Amino acid sequence: MKLVFAGTPEVAVPALDALIASERHEVVAVVTRPDAPAGRGRRLVASPVAQRAEEAGIEVLKPAKPREEDFLARLREIAPDCCPVVAYGALLPRVALDVPVHGWVNLHFSLLPAWRGAAPVQHAVMAGDETTGASTFQIEEGLDSGPVYGVITEHVRPTDTSGDLLTRLAFAGSGLLAATMDGIGDGSLKPVPQPAEGVTLAPKITVEDARVEWSAPALRVDRVVRGCTPAPGAWTVFRGERLKLIHLGLLPERTELAPGALAVGKNNVYVGTGSHDAELLWVQPQGKKPMRAADWARGVRIAPGERLGQER
Repeated sequence: MKLVFAGTPEVAVPALDALIASERHEVVAVVTRPDAPAGRGRRLVASPVAQRAEEAGIEVLKPAKPREEDFLARLREIAPDCCPVVAYGALLPRVALDVPVHGWVNLHFSLLPAWRGAAPVQHAVMAGDETTGASTFQIEEGLDSGPVYGVITEHVRPTDTSGDLLTRLAFAGSGLLAATMDGIGDGSLKPVPQPAEGVTLAPKITVEDARVEWSAPALRVDRVVRGCTPAPGAWTVFRGERLKLIHLGLLPERTELAPGALAVGKNNVYVGTGSHDAELLWVQPQGKKPMRAADWARGVRIAPGERLGQER
């Protein structure tokens, strides 16, 4: 089939590579978000998908909105058979959905109908799911509600961050998307409507969502830290400034500290939660690079009675 691939971040690149490598399909163009400012100089930088497509000599389309007439005219001119999508980042209007013969097919990183929305992997980790996966489905105007072509499952490891899990799903899901294109192309694969039961939503995680509440049980604190790593980054407050929390260790045998209270050993930093103590392993003070929590504690010289989570 003749394909137009839509995607933007690094997590979409493995799927693009899988389709480029396919002998049964031709990726004739990609659709991606416009160049965005990045780095200290805030220079405009092309998306990872755009960069990979340019390396492969594939046409790149960067509409500000996919309802722009110039973009739609070019899409009609290309006349793709199907448009596979991975983390494109913009809502597709009906006028665009109707262009390809076989529509737009999304690779979504959850077992639909669970975790419909922008942040399925983060929500799966934060909810403590033991199993998740990826699904390919026909895009319609509802939120991730279209009929499903195929699924793969993935075990959520106890130490997984959302970044760890998403990386594995991106590579495993690339094979699922390629196989879905094969099945659509030869007519052997038909989508199945999603069940009405089991729908959960996964809206974008905000910075405020990523703030750790030390009165919560340690297991909940750990899930928030892992689910918000690497983005948007779990955080707390220390001496009125944000402290990013990168890695936490659970200590089920130790319950000595009040929620947010700190205890510093020679090479360890402990913090109290609503259940039992945890160990801070890696943190990132505001304006600085990530560091071991013990090094941070030595530098700030924590005074008796100081707590995390207090504004002052």
